Amino acid sequence: MLFVCSRNRLRSPTAEQVFAAWPGVETASAGTDHDAEVALTPELVRWAELIFVMEPTHRDKLRRRFREALRGPRIVCLNIPDEFAFQQPELVALLKRKVPPHLMAR
Repeated sequence: MLFVCSRNRLRSPTAEQVFAAWPGVETASAGTDHDAEVALTPELVRWAELIFVMEPTHRDKLRRRFREALRGPRIVCLNIPDEFAFQQPELVALLKRKVPPHLMAR
């Protein structure tokens, strides 16, 4: 599964680490902005079976830029605002509440 935020510095890398040990899944993270730590690429989008975006703007950018690569993966918007620090306990708790129901539905 792929986690996407803007700059790949706080929310998506936190999610990637939180779910890295989840049984039966592989995780990665990327950002939609040009200065992201790991920039979102068509290869990453095609690799993912499930893409979690943090905000609706990320989903919109993903659909606009990677339309051809989006034929397979399902996109889920978590609606997590950019107001958390990396590995902030409140962010981790929010991710652990919002992500697992989508994993069990796979």
